Amino acid sequence: MRIFFIGTVAFSQVTLEKLIALNAEIVGVATKSKSRFNSDHVNLAPICKENGIDYKYVKDINAPHILDWIKELKPDIIFCFGWSSLIKKDLLSMTNHGVVGFHPTELPYNRGRHPIIWAIALGLENSATSFFFMNEGADEGDLLSQKVFEIEYEDDAASVYKKVQENALAQIEEFLPQLQNKTYSKTPQELSKGNIWRKRNPNDGLIDFRMNSYSIYNLVRALTKPYVGAHIYYHDSEVKIWRVEEVKFDSNNIEPGKVISVNNDSVTVKTGDGAIRIVDHDFKKLPELNEYL
Repeated sequence: MRIFFIGTVAFSQVTLEKLIALNAEIVGVATKSKSRFNSDHVNLAPICKENGIDYKYVKDINAPHILDWIKELKPDIIFCFGWSSLIKKDLLSMTNHGVVGFHPTELPYNRGRHPIIWAIALGLENSATSFFFMNEGADEGDLLSQKVFEIEYEDDAASVYKKVQENALAQIEEFLPQLQNKTYSKTPQELSKGNIWRKRNPNDGLIDFRMNSYSIYNLVRALTKPYVGAHIYYHDSEVKIWRVEEVKFDSNNIEPGKVISVNNDSVTVKTGDGAIRIVDHDFKKLPELNEYL
């Protein structure tokens, strides 16, 4: 089975490497040399060079000259694992098996943008990794494989990303021979039961200490590395906050946002229902006791 591969993020790298390890026939790869949209961008060209795989740097995957190139490679199926723009009808219908996409949620729930960030920020206890046959709707096609995983209290963006990768690699090992032997099955999504997450914006990463401590904790761990980080404004400058801890604090007559403790390199701040200790941050100068953030 001849596979054309599309991807340009860290997840793309590990899945391409997995396919190569499984001796899959990769006939071409579309990737990007750089990306201003993906904080976890990876250039797949070095892997292609090392394994003798044809590749191109692609700006528009739907451009006519790119479609001509892919068609010349005569793929039986296309895998799209990590791409920031929609694939249109001409490419979706190019092969007999279509295009297999990936989304790290329990489809049809939580289709749309920033799935790992939203899952953690909203405090979900479970999510899933879903491979599906792409159509012109976002994350709407028939399911090929789905596997649930747990999001634990200690998890953050990096550890959930790792769980997503581990789940997905196990699924690829299972469904690749099914695709090759044409023994796979398709499960239609019940879209009416699902929902769509919107695109996030910079304001979604702003910590408001009137929030409860758990919501702030979730926001920070959702946006920590490899993502952009949650932030506050201190003396009119943006300060990234990378890790916090929930602190029990029962006093009700202290306003949210007040610094109640400064200890070594950590800062404890009153929240709407308790306190948060900021333990990893980009403060150039620590706030002082009784200041407001």
